[in-house]
Amino acid sequence: MIILDFNLARMNKQKIWEENIRTLGIAMSFLILAILIGTAGFMFLNEAYTFVDALYMTVITITTVGFTEVHPLSDTGKLFTIFLIFVSFGIFGYLASAITRFILDGVFRRNLKDYRTVRSIEKLSGHVIVCGFGRNGKQACLELIAHGENVVVVDSEESSIDNVRLIPELLFVQGDATQEEVLSLANISSAKALITAIPNDAENVYVVLTAREMNATIKIISRSEKSQSDNKLKRAGANNVIMPDRLGGQQMAKLVAQPDVVEFLDNILLQSTKGVKLEEVSCCELANCFVGKSIRELNVRDKSGANIIGLKDEGGAYVYNPSPEIVLDKSFHLFVLGNKEQVYNLKQLLVEGV
Repeated sequence: MIILDFNLARMNKQKIWEENIRTLGIAMSFLILAILIGTAGFMFLNEAYTFVDALYMTVITITTVGFTEVHPLSDTGKLFTIFLIFVSFGIFGYLASAITRFILDGVFRRNLKDYRTVRSIEKLSGHVIVCGFGRNGKQACLELIAHGENVVVVDSEESSIDNVRLIPELLFVQGDATQEEVLSLANISSAKALITAIPNDAENVYVVLTAREMNATIKIISRSEKSQSDNKLKRAGANNVIMPDRLGGQQMAKLVAQPDVVEFLDNILLQSTKGVKLEEVSCCELANCFVGKSIRELNVRDKSGANIIGLKDEGGAYVYNPSPEIVLDKSFHLFVLGNKEQVYNLKQLLVEGV
């Protein structure tokens, strides 16, 4: 799990930005002041100098280009010129430092990072797009990262994108997720799933409609604030609709009625990367030697160490704790419980038949 203090990070970033602007402003003020003093000094020391002549002399002096004087200088004028040259060295050094710091800490570095982000997104395949980086969207991203998924965040708010930048594992696109151009930048054509966690149900409907039109096979999960929006989102193309308030209430009630069961399942589902995991395994590549054979004949437990605790048949029906006599089919999806190595062994067993 990734835990970050977003507010503190944002305050530090804003502080650095304001400090760079202030430093650059001070440096520019010194430069302007040096030009004004130089111009006034040349006009005061030599009456032959017009304003333009004095300004010209000041500029060629502080830039040390070495052009000839407009009018001959007295000894006092020469000393003043030497003073102006030494002062200008310090001012230009300070200004160069301020500009460099501003570029490296500011726009240039950010634009370079954004360009690299776009290039990285173009190369992705099988990634997950999360629209909206609020509380629900952020939590979804952190869980997906913990499970090793590549995640692209889409959000139109600058403050949200600033928070996304704080998590190196996340890629992002800043823009309106209801627009095709924005989803194209998120490489939706190659994505395997899209989660829309925008607080506004109407916007979620538009996102689902747009995403389904652009990728007919993508799995879409949408957040819904109102129960009336459930059917609309599903008609628009969402595979699943989640209501955070309802889920929260159910979770709290179950913690009262069945606390140990809830914690047991949470340990499996939310901490699967640390040990045991519950995973869906497709039988689409089932070895020919297992077609028409029963689960008992597969001998899963002895050969892989994993357990089949459920399955989804060709009609989409779920079977819990399936009987060992159920005959396997390539349309089945198995729900397997085991550690990473055991699940891998089972997948190899299904495909290779050994």
